[in-house]
Amino acid sequence: MNKTSTQYDAVIGKCRAVFINKNADYGTSWRIMRISSIIDQIYIKANRIRTIEDNGTMMVNEGIEPEFMGIINYCIMGLIQLELVESKEMDLNINVIEKLYDKYVFQTKTLMEEKNHDYGEVWRDMLVTTFTDMMLMRVQRMKQILDNKGKTIASEGIDSNLMDMINYSIFALIKL
Repeated sequence: MNKTSTQYDAVIGKCRAVFINKNADYGTSWRIMRISSIIDQIYIKANRIRTIEDNGTMMVNEGIEPEFMGIINYCIMGLIQLELVESKEMDLNINVIEKLYDKYVFQTKTLMEEKNHDYGEVWRDMLVTTFTDMMLMRVQRMKQILDNKGKTIASEGIDSNLMDMINYSIFALIKL
């Protein structure tokens, strides 16, 4: 478990650096996006990963690792948007962004540690393609939740799906 924690932190460190650097370039322009648009961005990235996995080739010279990193960062954007849904403030201070990013990384890592304890690190025996499929399934689930106006009867909400997708992406990046 200690190895997983160290690997997890290394992956998140890279993702966080990209997130903060892009914030320096673009600010918090992503705040304009509805949760449905963020889910579609995640879908685009997960679908590209699956296409590359299925075809074995790509025309754009960016591998699947940056796509998994992008999914992680879009999921964190989604979690922030869910928290700030009532806020009309578009320009968030870098300190606020860093605190929110770290808050959701902490919550998501805690979730991973709890599930990893119960499931015995079974993810290490899984294929990366399975993580891709699981993310595409989660996208469809979130779209259904949105169609249901955010209501669920027996299922987790969008936030839980986003956290699971962060963890699947991190597992995939560790395996890659």
